[in-house]
Order: sequence, then structure tokens, then C-alpha cells
Amino acid sequence: MNNEKAFPNPHLRDDSGMTLRDYMAAKAMQCITPILYESFDPGTVHERIAHDAYLFADAMLKEREA
Repeated sequence: MNNEKAFPNPHLRDDSGMTLRDYMAAKAMQCITPILYESFDPGTVHERIAHDAYLFADAMLKEREA
């Protein structure tokens, strides 16, 4: 899976910055409804939401390559 930079900057020579996968996960996280997670342990619900956001991002990247 291609994980290119979300906002490439030709002037930067290092590998810093947000990847397209990170950007898509952040966007997906905005749409995840916390009520869907009310049955999860409150101590781990944030980790689960983050995990699921990256699952959405991976699916979007896969679809993008199709």
C-alpha cells in the first residue's frame, strides 16, 4: 500500500510530516460516533477508536489504488 505524504513539501529533505494514511485516519475519526463504543471499557475506548480510524484509512487507500 502506498503511504505517500499528505502534504508533500519539495523543500523538506527529511521524512517528517503527516502521511496520507494519517490524514485519512484523522478524517475518519471525525465521523466515528462514540455511542457505538459505549459497550467498550472506558479505559481502552480511545485506543479502539484510533485503531478503527486507521482501518477506515487503510480501506480508503486500498480503494484508491483500485
